[in-house]
Amino acid sequence: MTTVTSNLRMQTRQLAYSAILTALAVALSPISIPVGIAKIFPIQHMVNVLAAGLVGPWWGLAIAITTSIIRNVLGLGTPLAFPGSIFGVLLAGLVYRYTRNIALTALGEVIGTGVIGALVGGLVVAPYIMNRPIGVTALILPFALSALTGAALGAIGLLLLRRAGYLDRSGKGQ
Repeated sequence: MTTVTSNLRMQTRQLAYSAILTALAVALSPISIPVGIAKIFPIQHMVNVLAAGLVGPWWGLAIAITTSIIRNVLGLGTPLAFPGSIFGVLLAGLVYRYTRNIALTALGEVIGTGVIGALVGGLVVAPYIMNRPIGVTALILPFALSALTGAALGAIGLLLLRRAGYLDRSGKGQ
C-alpha cells in the first residue's frame, strides 16, 4: 500500500509541475523575437530544461505539445513551435534522466532544438504544413539561439532547484 501511495503522490506532483510549467510557458510567450518565419522563444526552452529535471522526458513532451497547441490557438506561435520544442525536451529529459548533469541537460536542449528540431521544421513543417519552403539550414541559427538562451536560464533554474532540494539526485523517479 505504501508503494501505491508513493506512486500516486509522485504522479500528482508531476501533474502539478507540468500544469505550472505549461502555464508559465504560455503566460510568458509574448517574450519572443521574430526572426524570419520563426520566432525566438527562449521561455519554452527554459521550461524544457526545467521540465527535464522536474518531471522527465515524457511529461516534458506533454508540456511542450500542450504549450505549442495553446500558443498556436491563441496566435502566439506558429506550427514551428512543435519541432522547436518537442525534440529539445525529449533529448534534455533523457540526458537528465541518465546523467543528472545539468550542463549536459542544457546541451541536450540546444542540440534537440537547434539541430534536430530545426531540420524537422525546415524539411517537414515549413514546406508541408505552412506551405512555405525554406532552406534546410535556415532555421538552425534562430532555433539554436533561442534554445541556447532558454537552456542557460533553465540550467540556472535547475541549479537553484537542486540547491533547494527539489531535484532527485539518485537517478530514481523521472
